[in-house]
Amino acid sequence: MKIFIWNQCCASLKQELLQRPVQVTQKDLAERVELIVEQVRADGDIALKALTRRFDGVELASFRVSEQEFDRAHAIVEDELKTAMRDALQRLRQWHEAGKPSEFEIDTADGVRCGRILRGIDTVGLYVPAGTAPLPSTALMLGVPAAIAQCDSIVLCTPARSNGEADPAVLVAAQLCGITNVYKIGGAQAIAAMAFGTDSIPRCDKIFGPGNSYVTQAKQLVSMMPGGPAIDMPAGPSEVLVIADAGANPVFVASDLLSQAEHGPDSQVILLSDSADLIARVAVEVQAQLGRLSREAIAEKALLNSRAIEVDNIESAIDISNSYAPEHLILALRNPREFLQQVKSAGSIFLGDFAPESLGDYCSGTNHVLPTNGAARAYSGVSVASFQKSISIQTVSQKGLNTIGPCAVTMANAEGLQAHANAVLLRMGKP
Repeated sequence: MKIFIWNQCCASLKQELLQRPVQVTQKDLAERVELIVEQVRADGDIALKALTRRFDGVELASFRVSEQEFDRAHAIVEDELKTAMRDALQRLRQWHEAGKPSEFEIDTADGVRCGRILRGIDTVGLYVPAGTAPLPSTALMLGVPAAIAQCDSIVLCTPARSNGEADPAVLVAAQLCGITNVYKIGGAQAIAAMAFGTDSIPRCDKIFGPGNSYVTQAKQLVSMMPGGPAIDMPAGPSEVLVIADAGANPVFVASDLLSQAEHGPDSQVILLSDSADLIARVAVEVQAQLGRLSREAIAEKALLNSRAIEVDNIESAIDISNSYAPEHLILALRNPREFLQQVKSAGSIFLGDFAPESLGDYCSGTNHVLPTNGAARAYSGVSVASFQKSISIQTVSQKGLNTIGPCAVTMANAEGLQAHANAVLLRMGKP
């Protein structure tokens, strides 16, 4: 990791330090993804088979996962992992149930009652990556809130392995969430299939899930096309920012940085600290732990996009973090809650030395599908509300109309909308 001293950096270098890595030029990426989306939109399953053959190196007779494949997955996956997934699912349910929106009604005036009802989105599409590593945890993270939201239909897409089957752990996780509509298709082509539908794969009203830059670009593209779906958020390559003070454990901090670096070569990790000694010790520890990782080569590439920055104080580190808006923020501080109020933008926050980001990835109960690439300035992580439509309702009596009607008439006339005013006046008996 390269080490920088923030106050010795010029403005342009500071800006550069907070930039995300770029895999492909934006223009090149957009053109490639648009071509894939248009292929799928025009040729449906034929295009999906060709693209799967091209990108995944496998010929599929059918995209849908069969009951026999689900059965094989249950036989393959070890009981220990099944138990861990059930435990994680139970905590996810607890957290999502506690935070889900509620319906309500209130009287806003005498004779005027307004409220909100909630309805699950009809058909939702869940994307579960399986590029450099399968992510059954993502199936849980998306499946649990979708089920609680009571969506009518849940579609899950995940890439096929070289043997033509989906990852067994992903299938077990899907079934634990009650999801049976699972399809073996990945990448931008999976997003296109869920966006517009094919003979095999249903069209979805909203698409969820993280992925590489191609998947993220595809989600954004289809959401802007006529008839396209809504999407959860821009959820691209993973990232973590750690703010650590002199009392932090360098072994723990290094492990947190590497846990994100091993996601992929386009991941980014950043360390901010007011202790030069801590930064130096973490740098040594990163190299020591790196050599013991099975995904050393991947993590090493990600570290090229990463840096450690020395700041004057923790308040300055919080300011920098707010500008960066990390997907994951770890406050490895002696009194982390003292600084919590100052944090304005982050996908998920981990407080103290014993809250590694890994717990949020798997089993603490919070969701790991989070905004990346600075989107945390305006987006939130996936929740039950993400899978619901909030619909306002109002009931008005004659008395209520007479009470608030003049207000509406005045505002309608000010906007030059006479028909709006007439709709109120006629009911008040004032043609």
